[in-house]
Amino acid sequence: MLRRARENGPALLVPLAWTFVTAVHLDLASEHALLIAHLVMATIIAGFTLLSWGEMAEGVLLLWRRVLLVGFAITLAGIVGFVVDSLAVLLFTASLIGWMIVPGIALVRTGRQVQVGPRVYVIGGGLSLAGAAVYAAGALVGGGVWLSVFGLTLVNIGQTAGIVNAVYRY
Repeated sequence: MLRRARENGPALLVPLAWTFVTAVHLDLASEHALLIAHLVMATIIAGFTLLSWGEMAEGVLLLWRRVLLVGFAITLAGIVGFVVDSLAVLLFTASLIGWMIVPGIALVRTGRQVQVGPRVYVIGGGLSLAGAAVYAAGALVGGGVWLSVFGLTLVNIGQTAGIVNAVYRY
């Protein structure tokens, strides 16, 4: 059962995480709930990485092991943002944008390395990176919550497409 959860869980957890972040942006969930989500996510990432370490030793899976390691650090940065008020905005932004860009790049690289279903990965990565750009542009020019939500939606669609493709094909 644990193996099945490791194989299929990301297809549920990735869209759930981005939907939750979007809900926080829309004031439908609290920042306290977001802290709890960060703690849960750090625990899941650590457990998944440790349990899958040997299976992720080469090729595309090695790339994704590295994404998990960087993602764990990015998630910890978000957690520290809840503790150190003076760094909160910087760390929250780094965590959020990091989770948009790192998997986005990895999806594009995955699409270039695999033989089966490469287009889904490349398009998904492109959507994730475009979402990061839209989100950042909204933050820089004051585009309001709807530009942020649009960026988050692009990321959600792109990363969900990539992970669902991986779960379905492998």
